Amino acid sequence: MEYNQPSQIVKDLNFSHDAKARIIEGVEKLNNAVKSTLGASGKCVIYEDALGKPVITKDGVTVAESVVLYDPVENIGATLIKEAASNTVKEAGDGTTTATVLAHSLLKIANAREAGNVREIKDGIKTATDKVIKYLDKESISVDDGLLEHVATISTNNDSELGTFISSAYNKVGKDGVVLMEESPTGETYVDVVDGIQIKSPLKSPHLITDKDRGVAELDNPLVLITSSPIPNVRKIQPILEHCIKKNRPLLIVGELEQQPKAALLANKVKGNIKVNFIDLPGFGPTKQDSTEDLAIVTGAKVINEELGDDFDLIDIDCLGEAVKTVTDDKHTVFTVNKSGKNLKDRIKQVKDIIGKETKNPFLKKKQQERLAILNGSVGIVFVGADSKVELKEKKDRIEDAIYATKAALQEGIVPGGGIALLNASNNIKPKNVGEELLLQAIQTPFNTILDNAGIEKPSKLVKGQGINVVTGKKVNMIKSGIIDPVLVTKSALKNAVSVVTTIISADCVISNMRINESDQ
Repeated sequence: MEYNQPSQIVKDLNFSHDAKARIIEGVEKLNNAVKSTLGASGKCVIYEDALGKPVITKDGVTVAESVVLYDPVENIGATLIKEAASNTVKEAGDGTTTATVLAHSLLKIANAREAGNVREIKDGIKTATDKVIKYLDKESISVDDGLLEHVATISTNNDSELGTFISSAYNKVGKDGVVLMEESPTGETYVDVVDGIQIKSPLKSPHLITDKDRGVAELDNPLVLITSSPIPNVRKIQPILEHCIKKNRPLLIVGELEQQPKAALLANKVKGNIKVNFIDLPGFGPTKQDSTEDLAIVTGAKVINEELGDDFDLIDIDCLGEAVKTVTDDKHTVFTVNKSGKNLKDRIKQVKDIIGKETKNPFLKKKQQERLAILNGSVGIVFVGADSKVELKEKKDRIEDAIYATKAALQEGIVPGGGIALLNASNNIKPKNVGEELLLQAIQTPFNTILDNAGIEKPSKLVKGQGINVVTGKKVNMIKSGIIDPVLVTKSALKNAVSVVTTIISADCVISNMRINESDQ
């Protein structure tokens, strides 16, 4: 008998205790692989990639993604926890290992407590989570220049040299600036700052991705077409496309494409006929038109608008702008440009005048300030070098995490690191039901795991703000010692871990695809 349709695939059903036991076993295996990387004394993990090449990493999400278990039910458990880790790194750039450790601990503790209504336990876990998040927000400390380097250093797994590079990049571009990572052309690691802007226009299709490891679409030296009118078909922009192909330059389209030109461009991109990317116009509401014109001034493009008399049939290459480089991920597009000219200076002066006059509407004032940040913006680039490809990959993983974590710290502040913030929360919040008790017990695990990785016994008593420097083994004031975590990272790890675990504990049946060994046939 052959099964060709998904609905015809033979399924294996597991129920109740057996199902949960195998789910937990999968989570256990994943956690054992990941948890050893947690903390300053965390270890590296060596795994074999799809091509059989060894890869060395200390990045939790990289380790997690490499794990695929043979047992289908165990693999489902591991995959669910991987989702929590993946969502955490998307939101905060770091905290994947913490999310994994928290999820595993909470799941084991909840499973061991058979007594009690599942609904009540879930509600208790969620209310305790809200209390912990409020506690973290209350304890949050704003980041100054002195703490910035500590944040970056910790996020690079205590590599002070890399931490210095990342913090110096943010010091140069400012709180609202953008920091990117590229491979060094010289083999040395260094920081450079160029003119550039960031807009909230995410990736439109996975087929546009040029770097699969980072999940981004990069265009080097692209021409830029900006249109506030929808492009109805690919024929309307045929002269533009032919010009790009002739000049061997990529094309970035900023505007709305209807289905036919979108499909045609994707097909040609996949075939390698043209390097192309397309994104939405920046801004929304009352400032959308202004933001579009700002982008046009920065890139040197002319905005195509059929409502103002422009005709796609008559457009030529003179309407195109350009950029040194563009990078699009799942949230933003960053333009590296050569900003100059009287038009830009006049535009900046115009926006400053609007901000000075805007006193009644704080929302509009904020939007105008965002416009000013774009026009004045700069981009810091950390060029990463290494002696080997293996070292380069491991280094890039750490730097990418650190860039996001440092940005998160600048946005929402910091708390004592080393698992101390969650430990303090568990000691200062009184549980009112079983669910809250379980959550408050589970959030002590990151602290305990960090000590275990360092071979240090848990101290009998710690005063508030005090923790363990696992390098020296001594009690220290965590903030003063520079052992800190971004609030956003800790909150994201906690929320994603809770989200996955509360789903798992309410499940009573697992349906998986049957695995058949060739030897059995």
